Amino acid sequence: MNYILFDGTVRNALLPFTFTRPVADIRIGILTIREKWEKYLGYTTTTLTEEYLMEKYPMVEMEENIMINASFLPNPILVDMVQNLNPKEAILFGEEIIAFHTLDTQEDIDFDEYELIEYEGDVLRIENTWDIFAKNDVAIREDFELLTEDRYSQPIPKSVNVIAPENIFIEVGAKLEFVTLNASTGPIYIGKNAEIMEGSVIRGPFALCEEAQVKLGTKVYGATTIGPHCRIGGEVNNSVLFGYSNKGHDGFLGNSVLGEWCNIGADSNNSNLKNNYEEVRLWSYETEGFARTGLQFCGLMMGDHSKCGINTMFNTGTVVGVSANIFGSGFPRNFVPSFSWGGASGFTTYITKKAFETAKIVMSRRHVVFTDQDAKILEHVFEETKKYRKE
Repeated sequence: MNYILFDGTVRNALLPFTFTRPVADIRIGILTIREKWEKYLGYTTTTLTEEYLMEKYPMVEMEENIMINASFLPNPILVDMVQNLNPKEAILFGEEIIAFHTLDTQEDIDFDEYELIEYEGDVLRIENTWDIFAKNDVAIREDFELLTEDRYSQPIPKSVNVIAPENIFIEVGAKLEFVTLNASTGPIYIGKNAEIMEGSVIRGPFALCEEAQVKLGTKVYGATTIGPHCRIGGEVNNSVLFGYSNKGHDGFLGNSVLGEWCNIGADSNNSNLKNNYEEVRLWSYETEGFARTGLQFCGLMMGDHSKCGINTMFNTGTVVGVSANIFGSGFPRNFVPSFSWGGASGFTTYITKKAFETAKIVMSRRHVVFTDQDAKILEHVFEETKKYRKE
């Protein structure tokens, strides 16, 4: 069967992260949403997404296709329903289509002709950027069960101070000595060739993905995910780093999400709680205003390729777009548009030529090539977000 993951209605609510990727490639828990579905289904998937992303994330359409709404995370019951869909059947959750089996091209689909099957079980879904960290606890636990079922962990080194070792899984090649792991509050997953340096204290649920690194004396609270090839240091609480991003020094990151290729300067901090303890509002690209999150704790949302200098201070509920460069004293505004250069004293436009030069250098350090596809995507984001910058 051919499975295609589509963005659904939430794409704009998940900006800035979906500026540069389909919804399916958002990381929550240990895996990306795509990786979760592929693990359950036993098939690779392709993507129906925005046209400007499709060169990098193409769709393969066959005569028969099962389309899956990528904002819904899989579970065994839901996956079984998806696998058993017949042509012209669709799974419905409230007003949203979760999946449907089609023999038609995308332009010819008419759900009035479909038999609708109500899904009434529990399901995890991301509908807003803040869901990525707010629902990360449940997502880590589900992924931990999925990845470790019928498998054996590498032994926990004798120098490790450990609580609830039965909730810890260590992949081949991982390195950790003289650290404290407390998995009584949730599982701890340590990926292939990942490293936790001496003196670090980690409380689950926690996921350290492949080739990622926790630096000396780091303090981590759950529910936190450190994506592949990321580096963290200082204090981190209930945050998600997608991949290839660094917060390698002292400073606090809490209730936050960083995309890929981000860098947080030394001694930088974000606030995750307002001084008056009120609900946090967060910039919404969908409404072009500040949306209610329903959360008391909400920190920093930072899109791909964005960076901040040393001693940067972020206010509660700050949204930073793609390829922004923030530095200087004081608090920058709590919405920083993509391709902005500056700080609290004001911003200018970070031109794409300079941004691409930096991206090439940054990515080459990790042996990743900045491709023409990447450049085209960022050029599109630059144009799409021009209205937010004072140029």
